[in-house]
Amino acid sequence: MKVLLSLLIGFSFLFSSVDINNADKSQLMQLKGVGAKKADSIITYREAHCFTNIAELEKVKGLGKKFIEKNKDNISVGACKK
Repeated sequence: MKVLLSLLIGFSFLFSSVDINNADKSQLMQLKGVGAKKADSIITYREAHCFTNIAELEKVKGLGKKFIEKNKDNISVGACKK
């Protein structure tokens, strides 16, 4: 059952992007290079400043151009829920 769940999560990630303005911690952790601490940092940043584009991820401690380049096809920027 765990294997099936892992496969479903993996396939859903292949066909959808992670909305950095609305994703929860576990969804953010699906991005390459994002663990619990970086996911928390993204959430903390967006609570103070909504993202208007993916380039703003560089303002989050520990994320840079290489991270954005690796993940750009899997990131979206939805409407902010402020």
